[in-house]
Amino acid sequence: MRLMKKKSSPAFEAIRKAALAYPDTREDHPWGEIAIKVKGKVFVFMGTSDEGFGFSVKLPKSGPSVLKKRKKHASPTHYGLGRHGWVSLAFARDADVPMKEALAWIDESFRAVAPKRVLDALPKRGAI
Repeated sequence: MRLMKKKSSPAFEAIRKAALAYPDTREDHPWGEIAIKVKGKVFVFMGTSDEGFGFSVKLPKSGPSVLKKRKKHASPTHYGLGRHGWVSLAFARDADVPMKEALAWIDESFRAVAPKRVLDALPKRGAI
């Protein structure tokens, strides 16, 4: 999904804000999307479109289950990233987004990508 100057949904903004709350993170804008990085490594890609919004996260543990359970919204991330545990989720602008799960996916992705020294400063489980 491409980053566009459209009004984003509250769910999109909540997910973005939660991802940026992790330590040593910053937002970048490659390829017309939002990329949220920890120490230079992407752990969330986000974008909006006329239809809604989407995000991609690295889910090495829960990815297969998310793809199976959320078939309507989830697919392996394109460009070969799906082979490495990346899952893309897409939602209509007015969709009922499962925020508890979305925040858990952000947490799993952060923990899968962040360097050990950053992880050592975090609580062992749960989102920030």
